[in-house]
Amino acid sequence: MSAILNTDNKLFMGLGFSWDRAALPAIVPIHSVERVSFRFQRMLPEFVWDAAVLEGNPFTFPEVKTLLDGVTVGGRKLSDQEQILNLAESAKVLLAMVKADKFFLNKTVFCELHSIIARNEALEWGHFRGEGEELNYTPDVSLGEHGRYTPLPTLKDAPELNKVFNQATVVLNKYIANPLEKALVFFLHGSLQQYFFDGNKRTSRAIMNGILMTNGIDAISVPAARVQEFNEKMVQFYLTKDATVMVVFLRSLLL
Repeated sequence: MSAILNTDNKLFMGLGFSWDRAALPAIVPIHSVERVSFRFQRMLPEFVWDAAVLEGNPFTFPEVKTLLDGVTVGGRKLSDQEQILNLAESAKVLLAMVKADKFFLNKTVFCELHSIIARNEALEWGHFRGEGEELNYTPDVSLGEHGRYTPLPTLKDAPELNKVFNQATVVLNKYIANPLEKALVFFLHGSLQQYFFDGNKRTSRAIMNGILMTNGIDAISVPAARVQEFNEKMVQFYLTKDATVMVVFLRSLLL
């Protein structure tokens, strides 16, 4: 028992938060990579729309489908349209990585996906905060009536962010064998640390789904109908650094 507690403590310290590890099932349905990839591709419009709704994008689901079919939607901001197209392109790139066995939990893949997801939206994209020209701005997360959450400061060459990321990937691979747990926890880690100026949750969800699909588990999307629930639980996660409620919520989305 003491060895398990020691392992969990190392894991929690390496990621910056804790959770009840017994809250997730040890066994989940496993399919072929081909099967989960097919489902992800078939449901791509839904995944893109769900992600856009989380960002407050006003595009309706029919409008998203129209745009992904290559038809311009009138009466919408170009920035909202570009966000949709970026989400779709990043999903296709992620799917190609998974199919070609080229998806890995590393900084290179993380930044490549961010370079698409946050293109022309974030202050800078495709690298960690501090690795570009902007060195004076540190983003924060609004927690509504609870104020704001501020992550590590932006520093030249991002020494602390790189240290935290490297540490996180080491403990994830060393102490978590369950791919579902690893995927959900990485999403929360990326959301907490705010490695980028914007697009952190979107990019971290992409990594989450890459881990899942690579291991034959269906990708997860937060349905538009559950956005408020998602946001409320994320606020509690930022405040308490206890991820139990969030991992249970995300697990409930796995079909």
